[in-house]
Amino acid sequence: MSVTKRTKEISPSLTLEITAKAKKMKAEGISVIGFGAGEPDFNTPDYIINSAKKALDIGFTKYTPAAGTVELKNAVVEKFKKDNNLEYTPAQIVISTGAKSSLYHAICAIVEEGDEVILPSPYWLTYPELIKLAGGTVVTVKAEKENGYKMTVEQFKKAITSKTKCLILNSPNNPTGAVYTKDEITAIAKVCEENGLYVISDEIYEKLIYCGETHYSIAQVSDYMKEHTVIINGMSKTYAMTGWRIGYLAAPLDVAKAISSMQSHTTSNACSISQYASVEALVSPEGEKFIEKMQKVFDERRKFMVETLKSIDGLVCAEPKGAFYVMCDISALIGKTFEGVKIEGSLSFADCALKRGVALIPGIAFGDDNSIRLSYAISLDDIKEGLARLNNFIKELK
Repeated sequence: MSVTKRTKEISPSLTLEITAKAKKMKAEGISVIGFGAGEPDFNTPDYIINSAKKALDIGFTKYTPAAGTVELKNAVVEKFKKDNNLEYTPAQIVISTGAKSSLYHAICAIVEEGDEVILPSPYWLTYPELIKLAGGTVVTVKAEKENGYKMTVEQFKKAITSKTKCLILNSPNNPTGAVYTKDEITAIAKVCEENGLYVISDEIYEKLIYCGETHYSIAQVSDYMKEHTVIINGMSKTYAMTGWRIGYLAAPLDVAKAISSMQSHTTSNACSISQYASVEALVSPEGEKFIEKMQKVFDERRKFMVETLKSIDGLVCAEPKGAFYVMCDISALIGKTFEGVKIEGSLSFADCALKRGVALIPGIAFGDDNSIRLSYAISLDDIKEGLARLNNFIKELK
């Protein structure tokens, strides 16, 4: 049986591939420190878990409206008002089975066959695959580490053509931890308005910000941007609810309606129990306490990791100000050898490092083959041990 051209062109996830190798080694009794974690290493708070138990007890186990329950939509409306000073109606909110689902439906609703989508690089590895699935053309713009891995306005302008339809903006960023300032966001918005572009703004890490930075949504800039932006968010990172699979988006009414219709035929409603618990997650004052605690722990790990990485010869990293990742440039190590194997890029670097018990995500997955990504969503003890192993591995290179 043959498969379609669009599915043949989809690349498998390198993050899953590296993780699978690491798990296999662990199962064989080999010690591996994994820096690939894309989820908080905190358990979901008890107040959310108890709410899910209540949902089960009261029989909240049936289908809900495809775009989400009224209660959760209202809670998300209040969240945007409180956190982002943005006014939406419940009809402009769509609840989904995870932010990845929200992203795919949003891209499908905006991007026509052949439309160009501008994507700052390094990028989250799923973006280009979803764009290709929707029939769009990926146009990458290399965000340099010297600029904190942030795309400049000048770079953005040069990438725009008559076929450009949309920009995908991710701040705080995975994999780099870059956070765009209000001024930078405003300047990008001006270019979007001048060229009639849409924006899909992935703000899933908005609560995980450090160094006194603040999150600013591009939809806040102007009425135009609010009417041309789809904001993607979810419960996974903020409330340590990755397995609960609840994402949500806010969009112009016509776009939200289109996405709702699509979703009614693809995934239908998100898990009823997860939706019920997500209402409590968003409205309870316990939420802010949990986020503050988690953010503080991540910040301590971030500082230690950055300081240690900067002390390792051959590695260069820009200080991340959001999310829970550090992007390290390994250009100085490419061309060296390890046990007779030449380091030709990030993939061979990661494969060799795994032999010394360190699992890293190669930057080629994010559009930068000269880098590796490390997550600090693991314990400080594991970070210390893992970085020591990484340092020793690099010292072995010839």
